[in-house]
Amino acid sequence: MIKRKSKKLIQSKRVARIRAKVRGTGDRPRLSVYRSNKAIDVQVVDDVKKVTVFSVQGDGKNMAHAKKIGEAVVAKAKEKHITTMVFDRGGYKYHGVVKMVADTVREGGITI
Repeated sequence: MIKRKSKKLIQSKRVARIRAKVRGTGDRPRLSVYRSNKAIDVQVVDDVKKVTVFSVQGDGKNMAHAKKIGEAVVAKAKEKHITTMVFDRGGYKYHGVVKMVADTVREGGITI
């Protein structure tokens, strides 16, 4: 009998592999996307100081909500004078709402 790995274990390894390569600094913070069953949450994190610069929580999970969240991230980033970020997809595939958030942030003039 073959022992299978759980989905949580596989995802946690994928997240760790991505996080090892992606680091945010004060000049170029990390844009981290979290996708739950009901909502999308985005955090902008400075990994050097180990602080969250700002976060945006959504109330839905469809493409329209992802676009609104991306626009809110752009507005808050411009308030904080942030022009470049590193994108952390959080172990999720780069499609759907994760891609919509990234594309909306790029359209707002922030370099990812």
